[in-house]
Amino acid sequence: MPQAPRRRRDSAATKEALLQAASELFAERGFTATTVRDVAARAGVNQALLFRYFGSKQELFAAVLSHNSSRVLDEQPLEQLPRRILDNLLSPELRSGQEHPIAAMLRSYSDERAAHVLRTELGARYTARLAELSDAADAELRADLVLAWFFGIGMVRSVLGKSPLAEADPETLTSHVVRAISVLLERTDLPGET
Repeated sequence: MPQAPRRRRDSAATKEALLQAASELFAERGFTATTVRDVAARAGVNQALLFRYFGSKQELFAAVLSHNSSRVLDEQPLEQLPRRILDNLLSPELRSGQEHPIAAMLRSYSDERAAHVLRTELGARYTARLAELSDAADAELRADLVLAWFFGIGMVRSVLGKSPLAEADPETLTSHVVRAISVLLERTDLPGET
């Protein structure tokens, strides 16, 4: 594998390079098979910098999840969050099969430390944001149901490649799913309202 070009000293650029390299490797190999040495090599930096900026492989994994999630979760308006999650999940740029991010999460789940990070990241951040779209007493349960549906859609469509879901038009899927989600999360923008 060719060596990455050496970088000038810039902590923000180094952190971003490590996050990018880690994101790619976790997606390709899962948590357990990804080493900090491989992440540092792909980022073109000394592995000591990975520990300086992130502390451990688990903290790096959490940072990758957080970095990738923040873009989707923090964008406004909140009412469009289910659509943004689906757009991200159904993006044609995502790898499919064993290369899909959901497959990487499943591979990583066998490591208890990584599983804890996944539960915390998915459970805390996604559920909390989705729950804000409902005034119901069981808003968190409703949010978890929606999150489980998203995970299932990604699994069946992109990891298993099951027809007809795998070949369905993303906009058609989004329209159907968002309409159904609006029953649970009543402040969700319906198709055509964006």
